[in-house]
Amino acid sequence: MTYQEKLHAIRAKMLENNISAYIIPSSDPHMSEYVPDRFKCIHFTSGFTGSAGTLVITADFAGLWADFRYFEQANEQLKDTGYELVKLQVQHTPEYIAWLYERLPNGTQVGFDYQLMSMVLGEEIKASLASKEIEIKNLDLLNAIWENRSELPADQATLLPEEDCGQTFESKLADLRTALRKERADVHILSSLDDLAWLFNIRGKDVSYNPVVLCYALITLNEITLYINEGKLVAADLQVLAKRGIKVKGYSEVYTDIASLDNASVLLDGKRTSYAFLTTLSSTVTVIRQTNPAVFLKSIKNSTEVEHTRRAMIQDGVALTRFFKWLEENIGEIKITEISASQKIKSYRELGETFAGLSFASIAGYGPHAALPHYSPNEDSDLELQPKGLFLLDSGGHYFYGTTDITRTVPLGPTTEEEKRDYTLVLSAMIFGSAAKFPKGTRGYQIDGIVRQQLWQQGINYGHGTGHGVGYYLNVHEGPQNIGPSNAAVAVDKGMITSIEPGIYRPGKHGVRIENLVLTVASTTTEFGEFLGFETLTLAYIDTSIVLTDLLLPAQIDWLNAYNQLVFDRLKPHLSTDEAFWLAEKCKAI
Repeated sequence: MTYQEKLHAIRAKMLENNISAYIIPSSDPHMSEYVPDRFKCIHFTSGFTGSAGTLVITADFAGLWADFRYFEQANEQLKDTGYELVKLQVQHTPEYIAWLYERLPNGTQVGFDYQLMSMVLGEEIKASLASKEIEIKNLDLLNAIWENRSELPADQATLLPEEDCGQTFESKLADLRTALRKERADVHILSSLDDLAWLFNIRGKDVSYNPVVLCYALITLNEITLYINEGKLVAADLQVLAKRGIKVKGYSEVYTDIASLDNASVLLDGKRTSYAFLTTLSSTVTVIRQTNPAVFLKSIKNSTEVEHTRRAMIQDGVALTRFFKWLEENIGEIKITEISASQKIKSYRELGETFAGLSFASIAGYGPHAALPHYSPNEDSDLELQPKGLFLLDSGGHYFYGTTDITRTVPLGPTTEEEKRDYTLVLSAMIFGSAAKFPKGTRGYQIDGIVRQQLWQQGINYGHGTGHGVGYYLNVHEGPQNIGPSNAAVAVDKGMITSIEPGIYRPGKHGVRIENLVLTVASTTTEFGEFLGFETLTLAYIDTSIVLTDLLLPAQIDWLNAYNQLVFDRLKPHLSTDEAFWLAEKCKAI
């Protein structure tokens, strides 16, 4: 079926079910950022491959609500599909709800699959449309028209050695139950896959780029049940779970057990729990709406996690050194494209002793494509790299154990003055963030202002966040902390690993982004209180050949020189003589 034929089939199903609008979110029953093939509903329906967006279909309109990161991609991919791009004014906001309210007549119905909608969004849709007596309806209209739809992943999961986790399952469970008691909750339903992976010290291959396992957990103050498909754990691991007091049931049995809860106080995370769970609960249940305690607990990395992440950074830095050396020596000599460059950095990472997979699809953008923050090359867009201009590579890997995410922008030959200036300004912003000292309790939006200030002074800004949390051999995007303009309630605290990644994007011309991962550490304590700072974990040289030193403060130049020297010192023992010589040239002080 073509996309237009699929749209026609969906509208026919809408008529059968007497609904005026159908909503398709970019999620799965676990509210994941990356989803298994079975739940790539927007891609199946419209051809759009971005990781965030919402489709809304009515009798006479079909639109994709997406933010600025995907404007160009969506315009290209939605051609001749019957869908139009609706540009979000504010990132991560459900602006389609107000659109539906304005256009739908009173007394109509709106449908969506409750399993794929978050609890908080399901409640917001229902409440926002109620004044027009518009009802919501639980419907999966895609399954009937989705030929050869993928089944749930069947790959086996693995329990991690607890000595590599730094904390036992029993200790994590005790911490979680302490949090439940504080919230006066009897029961906690956990469905977010990274939180489950952290709690049970379990990893898998069920979702591309995220080493997680499809499962749920129901936790009380005395019992804990893991819901996971039979066959995903070997007998030895099942025995380990049994010894830990964990009951194991089938994946889909969670709904039966949730429905049977009676007169309980249940803690649910509205952003990380499906609306289907909320509507399954008995009316006797009291719902406590709070962030999963595991979100906060796993964000503070213990000493084992930090040390292993440092080791992962060495392997990652070696791979990046080899890649950029290869790129410099071969640009203009052999054909190199955005796709082949992505494949090459993957091949170098695969040489790492403990490499376990990519942490996301590499963003390899040359020239104007680097101006697209979330660009992903395909056969139609794949540009050949030329010995001039800027090349941006945002990539990362998972290792046993640790997760990396790094962006470098490098010159491939002669560059313009504007490119050099933009590069230096982004570097300046990144250094200001990396070198920041701040009082304990400082939130991400405050650090965001420190970073952006360097660009604001020049009348420049960028539309994405400055930083996100990163997991420990887990999701490359992890909360609760983030560094961005929104007034998040969470402080950037000791033990958190976060990215710092400012950028400048000039559509049709070039883009610059430089990204490191940093660990929040203690800085100093004075009569004014405790102050924190950042330790940079990423180990990959920052190109200095196009830096305009007059745009940097002396302290920033010192930071840059010290960082590149650190990179060389840490990586040299793992490089060949030729590689070490090349890196030494790149790390020379300016």
